[in-house]
Amino acid sequence: MVTGKEDLVQSLIEAYLMEKGTMDFYSQAAAKAMAPEAKKMFKELSVWEKQHMDYIGFLYKAIQDDRDAVGFETFKNKTDAPVTEAGITVKDLEARLEKYDFIDDMGALILALEIEGKAYALYSKLSRNAVDTNAKVVFKEMMEQETRHVDYLKKLRLKLGETS
Repeated sequence: MVTGKEDLVQSLIEAYLMEKGTMDFYSQAAAKAMAPEAKKMFKELSVWEKQHMDYIGFLYKAIQDDRDAVGFETFKNKTDAPVTEAGITVKDLEARLEKYDFIDDMGALILALEIEGKAYALYSKLSRNAVDTNAKVVFKEMMEQETRHVDYLKKLRLKLGETS
């Protein structure tokens, strides 16, 4: 797990893996969600996580001057991502999905808020602890991305509360 003590390249790799784990989980959650609004929310979050992966991949390739573009493509296609950006393993989150059928949208929303809130906290900690100045900048940017996710989910929670 990333600590903030890594150099920029390793920080990007670790962040990429966490984003991938989160994307994979949200994709699975979308497939299992019963309620249309929950399904839509998880699909959208999955797309956002993919965009984060693309951003991190772009940064990685840019700092490597495309020297390792093929290696990165191989890495991203073959690498398993067992931990989400919330610091929760994908297996643990999947077990929570199995335990609960997301019949109501609010249950799905609460889980997503937990994940995104923990992701924000992790990136905040990493940005404070980062030894590499450039890694600090990347972690701050990822923190801002998580803020947008939390804001989206809070607005959705208000919307769902109005329709209950």
